[in-house]
Amino acid sequence: MKIEKVILRRLKMDLKFPFQTSFGTQREREFIITEVQDGNDVGYGECVVNSNPYYNEETVQTAWHIMKDFLIPILLQKEEITHPDEINELFKQVRRHQMAKSALEGAIWDLYARKQGKTLAEVIGGKKEKISVGVSIGIQETKEELVEIVGKYLKEGFQKIKIKIKPGKDIEMLQAVRDRFGDIPIMADANSAYTLKDVQLFKQMDSLRLMMIEQPLAHDDIIDHATLQKAIQTPICLDESIHSLEDARKAIELGSCKIINIKIGRVGGITEAIRIHNLCKEKKIPVWCGGMLESGIGRAHNLAITSLDNFTIPGDTAPSARYWDEDIIRPEIEMDTEGNIELPKKPGFGYEINQTALDRYTVETEAFSK
Repeated sequence: MKIEKVILRRLKMDLKFPFQTSFGTQREREFIITEVQDGNDVGYGECVVNSNPYYNEETVQTAWHIMKDFLIPILLQKEEITHPDEINELFKQVRRHQMAKSALEGAIWDLYARKQGKTLAEVIGGKKEKISVGVSIGIQETKEELVEIVGKYLKEGFQKIKIKIKPGKDIEMLQAVRDRFGDIPIMADANSAYTLKDVQLFKQMDSLRLMMIEQPLAHDDIIDHATLQKAIQTPICLDESIHSLEDARKAIELGSCKIINIKIGRVGGITEAIRIHNLCKEKKIPVWCGGMLESGIGRAHNLAITSLDNFTIPGDTAPSARYWDEDIIRPEIEMDTEGNIELPKKPGFGYEINQTALDRYTVETEAFSK
């Protein structure tokens, strides 16, 4: 592959419903789509940043800057790329900025698959023909509202229910769901909203038989999580704390978690996601794919990574219609009534670009050439 041109697009899309976490309430998504060109061949990626630095340190503005002024020049200086794995090493001189790196690396993986006439899932070693799907539910104002929305998603077939929690909106909300629906697969996502002072609360949660509690403590911690995991029976799943293979290795060795959520953007790209998956498989730590309210392009990349065999827990890769009135791919990603999504069969990430929609939601574009 010889990358001749890179295009950045900043998009702004309204969510169908407000999405509340411990970070705040989100009503729209502002993000970046990347496009890399080699002759007539094109690959697409998605930068899953937010407008604000609340999930991690990156924002739309910082990612654009890092890609424009550092990563894209590095990429265009490279005469030839034999395999997408080279990008991980190529970008190492730039520290952190994982989502910016992932957006370009993902586009190159897509280009690489298209050039071979294979799906993205195939070229990364995926074997599944379909994946099981969970849904992520933002913080609701009342127990009654939460129970109602859980019932709706269970009827639609989702195989895992993830419930966002924060102090004051936690055990009673979860208990209401357990009381109403019995032994369904539910988990809680705290998004770093608690400390070790809350250990008694988490001990009480053991009685709820949750699949896991995701990132209960600080976003950059693996020490206190190890202390908490020893004190409770419910598996801890790490999200924000894991940015690399080394982070995963250390967390596993310390006993900080029993499950890891792999987000392609958070760990810097598909190559690093595969490495974390392989380590977790070796250490018998199950993984699943978290979501960042992606458009169809990022969502399709998530489908591909979830095709790897140690992704044994339903992820957050819900169908397009869960979040958008209109997606930027066609056909839009759909789920069957049993809570599964079939892997696409077309080369690359497997879907066509809905160019009309892509243009409609684009608010800024910049192109870079050799």
